[in-house]
Amino acid sequence: MKTLIVTLCLSLLPAALSAEEAGPVAGVQEGRIPAPHHGRDMEFAVWYPAVDGSAVAPFAGNPVFRPVTVAPEAEVAAGRYPLVLLSHGLGGHYRSLAWLAVALAARGAVVVGVNHPESTVFDFDMQAGLRHWTRAEDLRLALDHVLADPVLGPMIDEARIAAAGFSYGGWTALSLGGVRGNLAGYRAHCATAPTGHCRDIAARGGDLGLLDAALWDGEWSDARVDAVVAIDPGLTWGLDAADVAGLTVPTLLIQLGAGADRLDSTDISAGGSGFAALVPQARLVEVVPAYHFSVLPLCTEKGAVILEEEGDDPVCTDPDGADRGAIHEAVIAAVAGHLGL
Repeated sequence: MKTLIVTLCLSLLPAALSAEEAGPVAGVQEGRIPAPHHGRDMEFAVWYPAVDGSAVAPFAGNPVFRPVTVAPEAEVAAGRYPLVLLSHGLGGHYRSLAWLAVALAARGAVVVGVNHPESTVFDFDMQAGLRHWTRAEDLRLALDHVLADPVLGPMIDEARIAAAGFSYGGWTALSLGGVRGNLAGYRAHCATAPTGHCRDIAARGGDLGLLDAALWDGEWSDARVDAVVAIDPGLTWGLDAADVAGLTVPTLLIQLGAGADRLDSTDISAGGSGFAALVPQARLVEVVPAYHFSVLPLCTEKGAVILEEEGDDPVCTDPDGADRGAIHEAVIAAVAGHLGL
């Protein structure tokens, strides 16, 4: 495995690091599609290259996170584009990765994100959310929907479809690429050396023992996916070589932080789950300094204070010497390079 360690040198970075501040504009459309396996509709968003001169507006901002700039409901620029399926983390939202979607769309990709039912910030149930296989089906439905769209569908290069995700979404991407779960292995890990995710499962009323091993360990790949990007992927503990044998497409692993700065649940190094060693054919990029949550959106000036006052996770805090804009740029560069954008 070739490992690239991206050490962020702030003095050499451009003053403006936000991907949305210059260059081509990304259009965005939001909507709902039926998700029969959940028994309800599922929210989704599509980012794409917009025609020149499209009217722009802020998108995905709130008191904690800064918005990105998009062209809502803009006309799609003529062309033929690769497609990226994008999966958020546990308790996340597709808007939390809008900065990455916008950057990839501006580089000539169509990006499709969904709000995975039962595992978003506004729709969360730990036990239901642990059914990781439903997330692969979510993205499969979203892909079907976009390919059937009379406008976007004919513009998609079906020979270039990638799955990408962050944290739990990183596992979703790996699953679509051919990695299979190992419930016995994960339960053993949580019983003997529990990491943060194991403790969160218990604290939020989840129980790994109630899950269906045949479904957890099932085959959830999609033959249409020909590349994978997994950013700090979760659920990689307790796997063996047989579980990853199906991952044959080009794969990029991005590890955030080093040493104590890494989130134990998503540490894929030899000192963590050991997942990186199981897939030596994958390219590994380590971004340092960084924390796991450094790939959430850029924060407002009051973001950290608001989170502290609400007793929420300190997701606006980065390690000493880190710059979130620079971390985003490093991730964008790695993902775009892997996907040939």
